[in-house]
Amino acid sequence: MSNQSHNPFKWRHFQSDIILLCVRWYLRYALSYRDLEEIMLERGLHVDQTTIYRWFQRYAPELSKRCRPHLKATSDSWRVDETSIKMKKQWVYLYRAVDSVVVQKNEA
Repeated sequence: MSNQSHNPFKWRHFQSDIILLCVRWYLRYALSYRDLEEIMLERGLHVDQTTIYRWFQRYAPELSKRCRPHLKATSDSWRVDETSIKMKKQWVYLYRAVDSVVVQKNEA
């Protein structure tokens, strides 16, 4: 996209929103290129799986680069927090995984 920063979708046969939708769905959900081909066909668009693969190769790195600063910071360190609560007159344990980033914010 950097070498065509003025219009990265120039000379594409499909509209930019269709391309971005397919790339976003591929990145977000556990879909294959064939699944996306079937979804687009259900919506009246005949897009070959190879075309979707090429879109992914072309636009996914740029989308990842632009989205990365907006993602929530996490780390590899975490711990399990355990507490007991009363549910329906019976005490039960509640477990949750706590990321170290969350722990640092709460302890500060």
